[in-house]
Amino acid sequence: MLVINDLSLRIAGRLLLDHASLTLPAGTKAGLVGRNGTGKTTLFRAITGDLASETGSISLPKNTRIGQVAQEAPGTEEPLIDIVLKADVERAALLEEERTATDPHRIAEIHIRLADIDAHSAESRAATILAGLGFDDEAQKRPASSFSGGWRMRVALAAVLFSQPDLLLLDEPTNYLDLEGTLWLENYVSKYPHTVLLISHDRDLLNRAVNSIVHLDKQKLTFWRGGYDQFDRQLAEQRELQEKGRVKQEAQRKHLQSFVDRFRAKASKARQAQSRIKALEKMKPIAAVIDDTVRPFSFPEPVKTVASPIIALSGVDVGYAPGKPVLKKMTLRIDADDRIALLGANGNGKSTFAKMLAGRLKPETGTMTVAPGLKVAIFAQHQLDDLRPEENAYEHVRRLMPEAPESKVRARVANFGLSTEKMNTPAKDLSGGEKARLLMGLAAFDGPNLFILDEPTNHLDIDSREALMLALNDFPGAVILISHDRHLLEATADRLWLVKDGVVNPYDGDLDDYKTLVTGVSSNSRERREAEKASKADRRREAAARRAAAEPLAKEIRATEALMDRLRKRIDAIEDQLADPKLYEKDPSAATQLAKERSELSAQLARNEEKWLEMSSEYEEATVE
Repeated sequence: MLVINDLSLRIAGRLLLDHASLTLPAGTKAGLVGRNGTGKTTLFRAITGDLASETGSISLPKNTRIGQVAQEAPGTEEPLIDIVLKADVERAALLEEERTATDPHRIAEIHIRLADIDAHSAESRAATILAGLGFDDEAQKRPASSFSGGWRMRVALAAVLFSQPDLLLLDEPTNYLDLEGTLWLENYVSKYPHTVLLISHDRDLLNRAVNSIVHLDKQKLTFWRGGYDQFDRQLAEQRELQEKGRVKQEAQRKHLQSFVDRFRAKASKARQAQSRIKALEKMKPIAAVIDDTVRPFSFPEPVKTVASPIIALSGVDVGYAPGKPVLKKMTLRIDADDRIALLGANGNGKSTFAKMLAGRLKPETGTMTVAPGLKVAIFAQHQLDDLRPEENAYEHVRRLMPEAPESKVRARVANFGLSTEKMNTPAKDLSGGEKARLLMGLAAFDGPNLFILDEPTNHLDIDSREALMLALNDFPGAVILISHDRHLLEATADRLWLVKDGVVNPYDGDLDDYKTLVTGVSSNSRERREAEKASKADRRREAAARRAAAEPLAKEIRATEALMDRLRKRIDAIEDQLADPKLYEKDPSAATQLAKERSELSAQLARNEEKWLEMSSEYEEATVE
């Protein structure tokens, strides 16, 4: 389907891909992963022809239809359903031609083609996609202009999904979806009939919706079979083997170089030294594994502990207009160590509930009891716009620490996970992930007892999401979490509350149950866990079988290493004796015999070193996965 050959891409003088190659078979569903800024979106632009490459080529079958979400959300007066139906350009053109066609043969051809592309079911298919993305029947008939930008982006996504292109390119599609929409999309992509290339930092989406991973790293593209967890494990194992190989190679190099340095000038050793030089030249250097671990998040502990419940609600109604509550009759309590995830589709009131807990909305009726001294912090994506564009992170924190020395201010910024360079960069020039780190650090600056996070992962890559998960698990206060990242929810929340139909209630079930409720498709979590366990067992058996098959070779390698050690020790002992002038005075014949023995032992050592190198290489090839 997609063949990338020797591709180099450069943006603003920065090389993002350097002679990278990739073959994506037809029907593949691949996740494109890599750190933020490595060039994933740039690669999409090259595939669609919007960006010229410096070298190489991108090949697709003739007449391949490429689809991606429009940059701008539709904002017309057309109903949503009509916007989505128009995305199938061929169907729209055929229907238009049908209205004016007079040639009976052409009319017959149009009807046949409409039947071929399943045009009669188009409206039901479009309505199903819109419903999956959160639009009910009434909303589908409303004009696009009546929706906010985030909801209109869902319409743009629905349109490209409905058009069913041969190659579907999706760039972070969950950034404007809630958990319910993400679960639906996961199921849809997994069953999509054509090729998909998906940029995402959502680990669960990459585990369940795709069957392969394309890793963009160090300006190269690497194809891996399986979901993200399988890729992550294999990459770690590969890097561990790479590092072990590098250490072993360095030891080999030092030994060979030591021999060359000692005996290059000696005529009797010139041939052996030359063979060692050739062996050194044949060694292809193994690159050191670069430690690219992301900086951790760090949230300060609450300055003062408060007794549970920290917040208690009794018959509370809350909303934005008098007499029109968004949420009603809430009777709930939040304890000092609660980890609560809020479930529910966008528009049901999750953010309203969060604002009320943070004190930004007052209850209309009922009683909200707050523990004395309670500090509440809230992070929400829209607050990124509240940062002062021209001020850097240091200046933002300096406002909160006006009397502190510069070293303490910079140390506090470093706790946000921003480097020295980034803490001096104006906020407007920071990446989305860096802005999120700064805003989270500012929100939690005073050590809150309750930390509310509303979609904190939208601009974070996978490793940064893992760092956030660790920080939240280390945070000793209470946490309220709204997120479409199921992996983050499963790893940090121990209670689920469902916000639906104007009420907030504890949800009696886990996220697998909730997925079944939302999509109507059982996640078969038990069967999946058993399959994963069986798969791991199979891999262990395969690895054990490879090691067992290679054990005779490993035994021979160990025996050769032991022999080489004995030879080196004997050679060293002989050289110590030959270095003693008294030997030549007392027993010249013994000196001659020792010199002969050293020569024979050195030749034997050289043969065994070459044998050891060959066997070691053969063993690594036999046992690597």
